[in-house]
Amino acid sequence: MSRKYRVGILGATGTVGQRFVQLLENHPQFTVTALAASDRSAGKPYSQACAWKLAGSIPEYVKEIVVSPIEPPLDCDFVFSSLPSGIARETEEAFARAGFPVISNSSAYRMDEDVPLLIPEINHEHLGLIETQKIKRGFNRGFIVTNPNCAVVSFAPPLAALDKNFGVESVFVTTLQAISGAGYPGVSSFDITDNVLPYIAGEGPKVENEAQKILGRFTGSAIEKADFTVSAQCFRVDVLDGHTVSVRVKLKRPSTLEDVFAAMKTFPSLNLHSSPEHFIDVCDEPSRPQPRLDRDNGKGMTITVGRLFPDNIFDYRFVSLSHNTVRGAAGSAVLNAELLIDKGYFM
Repeated sequence: MSRKYRVGILGATGTVGQRFVQLLENHPQFTVTALAASDRSAGKPYSQACAWKLAGSIPEYVKEIVVSPIEPPLDCDFVFSSLPSGIARETEEAFARAGFPVISNSSAYRMDEDVPLLIPEINHEHLGLIETQKIKRGFNRGFIVTNPNCAVVSFAPPLAALDKNFGVESVFVTTLQAISGAGYPGVSSFDITDNVLPYIAGEGPKVENEAQKILGRFTGSAIEKADFTVSAQCFRVDVLDGHTVSVRVKLKRPSTLEDVFAAMKTFPSLNLHSSPEHFIDVCDEPSRPQPRLDRDNGKGMTITVGRLFPDNIFDYRFVSLSHNTVRGAAGSAVLNAELLIDKGYFM
């Protein structure tokens, strides 16, 4: 029987923390042994500290775990972090310095030169940065690995397929982002109902820069960012879960529509526990993808692409969709942890 790793969750009472709790129930490689949250929650059983916001009830296995303060040490082998960016940087470094691998959903370290920003199917070789990170920061057993902004996860996979096969020259994306991406309580219902918000603070630069890092090349000690440009406009829309992205892309080499379709459809998934059967699913039904109908494909881990056509200005256009709190947040972090085990980074 393979070893089960003891997991701690930082920010366990928030909506992404709750998604971690949900996804880790009965996981074959992980068992949750520590939950950490703010001072107002610390010292209480999780069932009392957490106002559960996901479908269903709080899983039985965590109800009686007493919430700890967000500081090392914790009774675990590594931690998942869903901390707000304002406290994540100092806290995640403290855990890494104390010997805990940190798999973070926070934006705090995503663009640091020595921190991997992972979508495992696309750039698992970027894990090579961990050794550089340990030397540079003086870490021993601990390190920090991040997953991307939830909107980037929606379109980077099909873009990776195109870049691998034809090269990408430039990209224009328009994101339609679900309200759950703002956390709880998030956007006021008075603002979002019957409305589209054309501004999400800081989101455009994140989308543009993170995509270039993810699709960049690992040189042995650093990441050489992808050489194509990304232009992004980001909107908040009245959808609970599921980020939809309209993408227009200019390619470096000629391609047919059939070639583009095949490049996305055949991009391989991984053989990890949380991997979906299909990493990218390309549908030809003219009205898909739709958040309500397609966000749960592959248990929320599949990227669904549709509306794939030649474009009058760029080369091709398509619509891409992912579940923002599963593949775009907790699910990506869990998959990253599974990858780290598979590649021998957890001892």
